[in-house]
Amino acid sequence: MGTHEELMIGNGFYVLKFENNSDENYSFLREVGTEFIQFHFGLKGKAKFIFNQGRYALDLREELSLFLYNPQTNLPMQLEIEPHSWVLTLLVSIKKFHGFFSDQADHIPFLSPDNIDRKYYKDDPINPSMAVVLSQMFHFNMHPSVKKLYFKGKVYELLSLYFNRAEDPNAEQCPFLVDEDNVIKIRKAKDIVIANMAEPPGLEELSEQVGISLKRLKMGFRQIYGDSVYGFLFDYKMDYARKLLDSGSYNVNEVGLKIGYSTASHFIAAFKKKFGTTPKKYLMSITEKV
Repeated sequence: MGTHEELMIGNGFYVLKFENNSDENYSFLREVGTEFIQFHFGLKGKAKFIFNQGRYALDLREELSLFLYNPQTNLPMQLEIEPHSWVLTLLVSIKKFHGFFSDQADHIPFLSPDNIDRKYYKDDPINPSMAVVLSQMFHFNMHPSVKKLYFKGKVYELLSLYFNRAEDPNAEQCPFLVDEDNVIKIRKAKDIVIANMAEPPGLEELSEQVGISLKRLKMGFRQIYGDSVYGFLFDYKMDYARKLLDSGSYNVNEVGLKIGYSTASHFIAAFKKKFGTTPKKYLMSITEKV
């Protein structure tokens, strides 16, 4: 089933993450007032925004962004997310948004005197530098206590990149990521290690599979996902293990085998390292809540 998460990072400032890894459409509805600007980013797959009781719709495809604002009428988020699709949304009040730019408002066409009270719609491709930030936000793997701070910083970075339309296309955080083909190869490497989590390929084999040098694989993976290949995979495997335990369909030994641990003791130690408790105690805590 699809999931969503909403994080308030300031007054009039929200981040919403939608992740539908199921085989069915995921529907979401949220009221949004006239005071809010909406930014929507398609990271994976496809989604659709529905307006006026279904009489009008906007598609949000992979690697595309939508900018929506209408000061005359509410624009509720009625979102249909297709299977295996990810979307990230920013909701920013117009008051908060003005504060971002203050003396530089003339640089932003949306804030010009001619547009300030008009409805505004714009779609743009997500460039590689924005794709890096979006991926980092979706693959947050730091301590929960810094999540709000981390997301706030990334949102500001994302908006800066979004409005920096006069940017030098070669001015990237990491020089080799200028080539969007490299970003695609890094994403492919991530998909390969996830698909083979029980027996992942070695780094050299992985670099050969995606057609990128070992050095660039290591550097690019950390740049996009904020961790090494196997550091990322460890966190992914532990989160996947927790979901399997949550399902109630597998015991501890079965879960360990599914994610690549040949002995229960190694799985237990890894799970405790990640979550601070053993799988058995975690299962007991779930039972107590039911």
